[in-house]
Amino acid sequence: MTTKKEPIWIARDLAKCSGCRKCEIACSLFHENRIWPEASRIRVFMLVPGADFPHFCAQCEDYPCVQSCPVNALSISKKTGAVLVNAEACIACGKCIDACPGRIPHMHSEGKHILICDLCNGDPQCVQVCQEGGWNVLKKVPRKDYAYKLYARTPEETTRDLAVKMYGGKAEEFL
Repeated sequence: MTTKKEPIWIARDLAKCSGCRKCEIACSLFHENRIWPEASRIRVFMLVPGADFPHFCAQCEDYPCVQSCPVNALSISKKTGAVLVNAEACIACGKCIDACPGRIPHMHSEGKHILICDLCNGDPQCVQVCQEGGWNVLKKVPRKDYAYKLYARTPEETTRDLAVKMYGGKAEEFL
């Protein structure tokens, strides 16, 4: 008997991030079979000292990246709700990057295709390593009807809010 998997999402508590980058390592090991953070689907940014955070696909409810692809190289997994990339079909035009409100998709450093978090087929490796390490920045949760697009923000926008939360002051003072 097989059980149908519900679509999932990765909840985030960015203020807890230590900047260890183990999420990048786990992702690259899973997808590239080697430690290669540049080819990770999750990237850790630190634009203000001490304000490290993971940046990855928010799985927007309207999937603007998927809608923007001129060759239908992007699709949505029925199993997880994640954006899937057909690397063979992708022409590396970058339209999905421009369409993403967080500018999250990025080019594979060796290939001619885009990288977007695919939720590791329902078992996100970044979440596992974050939970095992006790940081609890990332947590796998059932996908509900939330406004996920609110999490699709540029690294600069996220840094400003995180720095204000951590250090106080005004967002304009950062970056």
